[in-house]
Amino acid sequence: MSVGRAPVERDNPFLTRPVGRVFLSNALPMAIVMSMGGLLNLVDGIFVGRFVGVDGLAAVSAAFPVVMLLNALSVLVGGGMSSLFARHMGAGDQDEAGAIFASAHGLALLASAGLILAALLLGPWVVSALAAGDPVVARHTQSYLLIMVLGAPLQLVLGLHSDALRNEGRAGRIALLSVLVNLLNIAANYIAIVVMDLGVAGSALGTVAAQALGLGLVLGLRGRDPAALPLEVLRRNPWRGGWQSILALGMPLSLSFIGISLVASTVLLALAGSEDDYAIHAAAYGAVLRLLGLAYLPQMAIALATQSITGNNVGAGRMDRARAALRLALGCAFLLCIGVTCLGFFAGSALGALFSEDPRVIGVTAAILRPVTALYAFTGPILVLAMHYQAMGSPGRAAALTLLKPWVLVPALVLSFSLAFGTEHLWLAFPTADVVMLGVVLLILSRRPPVPAAPLSKAAAK
Repeated sequence: MSVGRAPVERDNPFLTRPVGRVFLSNALPMAIVMSMGGLLNLVDGIFVGRFVGVDGLAAVSAAFPVVMLLNALSVLVGGGMSSLFARHMGAGDQDEAGAIFASAHGLALLASAGLILAALLLGPWVVSALAAGDPVVARHTQSYLLIMVLGAPLQLVLGLHSDALRNEGRAGRIALLSVLVNLLNIAANYIAIVVMDLGVAGSALGTVAAQALGLGLVLGLRGRDPAALPLEVLRRNPWRGGWQSILALGMPLSLSFIGISLVASTVLLALAGSEDDYAIHAAAYGAVLRLLGLAYLPQMAIALATQSITGNNVGAGRMDRARAALRLALGCAFLLCIGVTCLGFFAGSALGALFSEDPRVIGVTAAILRPVTALYAFTGPILVLAMHYQAMGSPGRAAALTLLKPWVLVPALVLSFSLAFGTEHLWLAFPTADVVMLGVVLLILSRRPPVPAAPLSKAAAK
């Protein structure tokens, strides 16, 4: 007769502690963790730009749309699971939470296999198109993406475990582990890119190695924590079933990342068709992408903290606490984004100089940052509001707030401005889209608020 882990009475901090304290204890560690990831990408871009050169920086820029597809798969599975997992934990139904957690693992592996197959079939054509036919840029891009795509299973499974622990109130411990892993990753990338002269492939190898280390540490954390769901739930529950609910709730944010990929692809193709020196403009755009990525990740941390608090409190019938957390999150996101706008306007050249000594790259980077960040103050609050609606089980509103800009507005406006005024003015598409999105938010807020969704039973999820 086998003896399992004895049941442990779990206090849910999302329901009992002051809202401000809960928000800070979740948002701040995640902001540190995710900012470290953004800092890693920034430093990695600096290594590539400084030691590989403009072609290397252009290559990682060309790879960016595919990297966003990887992130889209991760949040498709992890984000959908997180919404269901949080509501089940808030309702005290740990059996259902464990079932969703196990099912998401099967979905993550299936999604990874599909991505690898697609890369084998379409990879060469996609790389050539994104690199604008430049053979040097294409070679760097292909070596980078091959490693990243093969490492997709690690990224997706790591995301699942991090999301689950976050919803169990372990954000602080994850923060410490992630900071350590990211610092080691920066060191590994320096050795691979600078010392071993592996170029952009060294960047990808460092990233995948860090994900493997992170997964091992997170599994160890769950295995040693008696108050967390035991790893046995992965053995006791099937890895199939409930996928439709996970996909439905994870789809809005996932499609948002796919939209980011679409925007980047549209910009790169517009630059390829109109600019004489594609590598210079692609390298500058890559620098901007890494800078905005660092700015975006703390916003995502605030939004994910809001999602966890909303999900747990909606599951427990405490909408008053969910609304209080939403107000706090909106204010924090707005202040953060105002700071980004100021940096974009007044420090563009200094930021561009981090990546390259080439004055052309520096000048183009500054010229891109000013219009792109002009109305950036709305970006974070809109993301927070979207994750609040997603956690309430209102994917339609979340989809409107996360999909309209990257899927419709920005691509259409980029092409329109590029054709009408030339590629030097295509960057005006971004503040124009921000104005439209503000109108969409006001329209949604003027309508009757959604009815919170109750946690799904296992039968309903299937």
